[in-house]
Amino acid sequence: MSRILVTGGSGFLGSHLCESLLEDGHEVIAMDNNVSGQTENIEDFVYHDRFSFFEHDVTEFIHVSGDLDWVMHLASLASPMFYSGHPIKTLKVGALGTHKTLGVAKNKGAGYFFSSTSEVYGDPEVNPQPESYRGNVDSYGPRSCYDESKRYGESMVRSYRDQHDINVRVARIFNTYGPRMRLDDGRVIPTFIRQALRGNELTVYGDGSQTRSFCYVDDLIDGFIHLLNSPVQEPVNLGNPDERSILELAELVIELTDSSSDITFEPLPPQDPQVRRPDISKAKTEIGWEPKIDLREGLKRSIDHFREQLESTSETV
Repeated sequence: MSRILVTGGSGFLGSHLCESLLEDGHEVIAMDNNVSGQTENIEDFVYHDRFSFFEHDVTEFIHVSGDLDWVMHLASLASPMFYSGHPIKTLKVGALGTHKTLGVAKNKGAGYFFSSTSEVYGDPEVNPQPESYRGNVDSYGPRSCYDESKRYGESMVRSYRDQHDINVRVARIFNTYGPRMRLDDGRVIPTFIRQALRGNELTVYGDGSQTRSFCYVDDLIDGFIHLLNSPVQEPVNLGNPDERSILELAELVIELTDSSSDITFEPLPPQDPQVRRPDISKAKTEIGWEPKIDLREGLKRSIDHFREQLESTSETV
C-alpha cells in the first residue's frame, strides 16, 4: 500500500483517480480549493478509512504529516470557461502549485506525477501529435494562461528530476469526458449533452470541421495507473486516437439523447485548435496502455449521468 497526495482531488479527474487508488488499496490524501472541484464528487468515498480531504489552495504553503510515496498534482483549471475567467490563478496553479508540490515530493522522498495536457502542442501543425512534437503555442494568446502554465510545469518537473533526482511521471492528457464533469464546465461534450437534454440548439463554432479526440474518463485513469507503475520519466500522451469533427460529435449527441435539438453555428473563437489527435504509440509500447471504451458507449454513460444531474437540480430536461 502506498500513501498518495492527490491535488485537485475533488475535481473531475482527481475524484476518479482518488476512487481508483482507494480501490487498489492505497491511502489517499486529497487536496482542493474547490474553485472548479465539487465536494459531491467525493461523497461516495469521503468517509473511507483510507481517505482524507483538505480544502486548501496548492499555491500556498503545503503541509502533509507523515510519509508520502507519491505526490500526484492534478490541480488545474482545465476548462476554457474557468481558465479564461481566472487567468492569474491558472498560471499560479501551474507555476507556484507545481513548485510547492514538487517541494513536498522532494522533502518526503516521494515520486511525483504531473498532469500535463495536449494543449502544450497548441494549434498543431502535425497530426496526430507525438510526444516529440514541440508545439505551436502563442505565449501571448488568449489561451496562453493555460497552455503556458502546463509547459512551464513540465519544465519545472524536468528540472527537479535532473537536479534533485526525483522519480517523475508526466501525462499529457487529451480531451477527456465522463461522469462528474460540471454541467457548466464549458467544454464541448457536457455543453452539447446539456443543450440536447434541454431541447436547446447545439452551438457549433465555425463550420464544425475542427477535430478533437475524446477519451472516456475510466480509460484515462487506467492510463494514469499504467504510467505510475511504469519506469517512464518522459512525457506520455494519454488519450483516444479516435478523431472526430465537432459537427459529427453534435450529431451523435442528438442521436443518443433522442433530442429534437437543431444545430446553430457561431464564429470560431480565436486560436481554437483545428485538429487534435494523440499519437499513443509510446503509451502502447512503453506503459502497455490503450483506451478500450468507444465514443458511443462513453457518451451513453455520460448522458445518463447528466440526465440524473439535471433532474436532481430540478432543471428542465
